[in-house]
Amino acid sequence: MIRRAALLALALALALAGAAPAWAHRFHVGIAEVSFNTRTGSLEVVHTYMAHDVEALLSTLHQRQFDMGTPADQALFRQYLERQFWINGATRRVPLKWLGMTADTENITVYQEAPGTPLGQATSIHNAVMADFLPDQVNTVNVKDGANTRTLTFDRAHPERPLR
Repeated sequence: MIRRAALLALALALALAGAAPAWAHRFHVGIAEVSFNTRTGSLEVVHTYMAHDVEALLSTLHQRQFDMGTPADQALFRQYLERQFWINGATRRVPLKWLGMTADTENITVYQEAPGTPLGQATSIHNAVMADFLPDQVNTVNVKDGANTRTLTFDRAHPERPLR
């Protein structure tokens, strides 16, 4: 229920951004889902960000235009995302494997996994993606544990949240 509400809120935000360019900069959001896949035994992470915001971030950082359809530009976003998002375990960060990303005119979606890592090994999440660039950036992470979903909200002042 919470995940559906968060996805609907993101869809509404994206629709409003596309329908009314003047509203495109009134909010900056990102959403991710962290879940354990019992079939593969992997902790999975799926991130979604507004393409315009990602391209503006990279253009500001690197002083050039970006095409998120190219492997070189995707690699730059990967480096950035891996510096800004991580999951902590009891003694170290959970190693997240980059599976890939998709990009269209509205969204950038990133796929990561931690093979052989149950959700119970995660102790906290750090999500500062774009909060260093956009002061009003709000990131939501839905942590799905079986039938239960917990929603965590991150912003510039609160980049890390415990899972327990």
